[in-house]
Amino acid sequence: MEYLNKLLLLACATFSVMSLVKSQNQQGFISLDCGLPSNESPYIEPLTNLTYISDVNFIRGGKTGNIENNSETDFISKPYKVLRYFPEGTRNCYNLSVKQGTKYLIRTFFLYGNYDGLNTSPRFDLFLGPNIWTSIDVLIPGLGTSTPMISAIELRPLRYDTYTARTGSLKKIVHFDFTNQRKEIRYPEDVYDRIWMPYSQPEWTQINTTRNVSGFSDGYNPPQDVIKTAAIPTNVSEPLEFIWNSESSDDQTYAYLYFAEIQKLKTNETREFKIVANGRLDYTNYIPTKFEAETLINPAPLKCEGGLCRVQLSKTPRSTLPPLMNAIEIFSVIQFPQSETYTDDVIAIKNIQSTYQLSRISGQWQGDPCVPKQFSWIGVSCNVIDISTPPRIIALDLSNNNLTGEVPEFLAKIKSLLVIRLRGNNLRGSVPQALQDREKNDGLKLL
Repeated sequence: MEYLNKLLLLACATFSVMSLVKSQNQQGFISLDCGLPSNESPYIEPLTNLTYISDVNFIRGGKTGNIENNSETDFISKPYKVLRYFPEGTRNCYNLSVKQGTKYLIRTFFLYGNYDGLNTSPRFDLFLGPNIWTSIDVLIPGLGTSTPMISAIELRPLRYDTYTARTGSLKKIVHFDFTNQRKEIRYPEDVYDRIWMPYSQPEWTQINTTRNVSGFSDGYNPPQDVIKTAAIPTNVSEPLEFIWNSESSDDQTYAYLYFAEIQKLKTNETREFKIVANGRLDYTNYIPTKFEAETLINPAPLKCEGGLCRVQLSKTPRSTLPPLMNAIEIFSVIQFPQSETYTDDVIAIKNIQSTYQLSRISGQWQGDPCVPKQFSWIGVSCNVIDISTPPRIIALDLSNNNLTGEVPEFLAKIKSLLVIRLRGNNLRGSVPQALQDREKNDGLKLL
């Protein structure tokens, strides 16, 4: 059976606003069980105590499926046993409620589980807004070679001053807890619901403490079970080294190193070391604080020659003890360069969509109306200058849509609109004054 595919992204979100179920101690959390029937929503997942809700109110279209029920799937948690798949449409988009300007951890899960009986792992592309996020092997445009599907979506708000890249957003490579305990750690132990996996090396020795570790003023707040364990080199004269592979030698990478001195040192003992990342000295003469957590981050993004990345901790000449590290997070920088369509234009055209329930094209009117170009909405023409400038809607063809009622006045709010086609409908009444003024002063054409 294939593994549960998981993607994580740290980004500033700009999704549309909808109401959500809120759970105690999970303020701002969004946990969608994709494909869950609405009459089974919400429920509390017993292993994490997280509250999951159905995705039915956040997606238009798609069908539901269940993974195969056999001995290999017995251990799978409930959120991943059902899924939503999308056999129709070029683009199927989730609209999620977030607080504008808030930084979010965005996590998506994909478990094929042979739900369709074809034993063929899906391949498709995943977008965040108008920008491609990644290609999935197992906002889901049907560009790939098989039917897109998704098992769960999770969003977690983060503190505003954490996980900051010079440009772009951060895509997770690893969250490692340096321990030989074979268990993952997440919510409720981790307030941000990061998923920490255990990690050790044969040349390391694991140490731990039963004392609580304090000092979370920097906002990263590692769980106690993560920061109360650490790795040191078994050969105390050797450095402590962590190596990983980047997806590309061109990737920019950030390493978040977690430290706390968790041993009670004697008066004649000192633990001091330097930190070198890819041959570049980032920190000299570093001394972990006694039973107090601290997060160190490479000041500038790393580029790993040949795709091989390395962080090395070496004790200084005056140190009597080997270096230690409690945990590490690795992220690569991912760019989302394409600007979304101008906000007022989007609000106005979504008003049209909701007011008139455009049956002919509403299934295709999902996501951003203008970009990416291959998914632009039917009947919508846009002026796209460059990727850094928000596109503007310049023409709207609503002809032959069986529209009834009065001519919509809010069309005048799309200030860039030059042409509106309304023929073949059953609209009544006169043209609103706001549109007449636009015709007279701005050259708007009503056809």
